Amino acid sequence: QVQLIASGGGLVQPGDSLRLSCAASGLTFGNYAMAWFRQTPGKGREFVTGIKWNGGATYYADSVRGRFTISRDNAKNTVYLQMNGLKIEDTAVYYCGADRYGSGGASVSTYEYWGQGTQVTVSS
Repeated sequence: QVQLIASGGGLVQPGDSLRLSCAASGLTFGNYAMAWFRQTPGKGREFVTGIKWNGGATYYADSVRGRFTISRDNAKNTVYLQMNGLKIEDTAVYYCGADRYGSGGASVSTYEYWGQGTQVTVSS
């Protein structure tokens, strides 16, 4: 069966960095766009960043552009989210999603598979 397992979250202070990982299995990883979304109790699920199935394009929410970087390693079936300069408002559960032959865009409904999420807490 398809599994997307997110990891790397934790408790950090403002200005710190974290790297999240999402390891995929049960699918042909190189054929899927991958993306990161985040969710808080008040906001619902919002787009953070995504990468096209062939790695040829990336997209970022305005709130994270310049601070976060998405990348993929097809040999490891893993997508990463490097988060620098973390802010309190980045606190959320972060989810990875997979979209077959997708562009890595912001539409929640286009992603076929989802990971379980990993908690990121930024607090002073």
